[in-house]
Amino acid sequence: MDKKVTVVGAGNVGATAAQRLAEKELCDVVLVDIVEGVPQGKSLDLMEAAPIEKHDAKLTGSNSYEATANSDIVIITAGIPRKPGMSRDDLISTNAGIIKSVTQQIVKYSPNAILIIVSNPLDAMCHVALEASGFPKNRVIGMAGVLDSARFRAFIAMELNVSVENTHAFVLGGHGDTMVPLPRFSTVAGIPITELMPKERIDALVDRTANGGAEIVGLLKTGSAYYAPASAAVEMAESILKDKKKILPCAAYLQGEYGINDLFIGVPVKLGKDGVEQVIEITLTNDEKTALDKSAAAVQGLKDVLAKLA
Repeated sequence: MDKKVTVVGAGNVGATAAQRLAEKELCDVVLVDIVEGVPQGKSLDLMEAAPIEKHDAKLTGSNSYEATANSDIVIITAGIPRKPGMSRDDLISTNAGIIKSVTQQIVKYSPNAILIIVSNPLDAMCHVALEASGFPKNRVIGMAGVLDSARFRAFIAMELNVSVENTHAFVLGGHGDTMVPLPRFSTVAGIPITELMPKERIDALVDRTANGGAEIVGLLKTGSAYYAPASAAVEMAESILKDKKKILPCAAYLQGEYGINDLFIGVPVKLGKDGVEQVIEITLTNDEKTALDKSAAAVQGLKDVLAKLA
């Protein structure tokens, strides 16, 4: 492979992301974790699956960052996961320290990499990574909207008994309970879902989307979602590696767009070889703008907590 992606954190999200990257033959993969033997063992296991899955991607496991040198993209999944009853925000103090340390190591060996942040609380961890890296804003991106939109799409497909391939959904805002799904931009084969189901059903799906992560945490009891989060991070990586210029909802650093300044917020962006190549601004209704502003205020609150921790 002529591309290299590092995945930091060899837990369920990180290992699944490594698997998806390799099986799509997008790049060689380095899996890094502080636990001795875990990234090495999982990488070897994935390499032994390669003859069956028919890919020639090389996977390497490491406990140090030397092996990550010259990565094109680094997907950061490190940190403690949510447990039942915990909000994403409860993780902030522990994970902020982890993300700062990881980012500093990454920058040392891959000064030109693009960072995709997956660790929670997502929007706050993007701020930590931006500050710790010193990278331009286009090279630090949060994985949130792709996951939230995928959840919304899945629920729409289940509700209407249609192919998920026909569904498209739009979710703005912070990655948490204040996220802003936009039904009028969410469609099935181009038909707005507002034409296909009553408002009360749409509202129920919107609510389920906002609480999608918590629903899975509650069911698993000893972990959190990882298949869909890994897939979402890999879709972003693929658009960057192949310079596809997909329009995807991601946490991007806004400086005036949507009337929001100096905050990571989920918005539609064009993802290409340079990371965030354009923030797509759409005209919101008053209710949608109010909801987005409320979400931004929640992210600002997390940013304020980070400032106190510093």
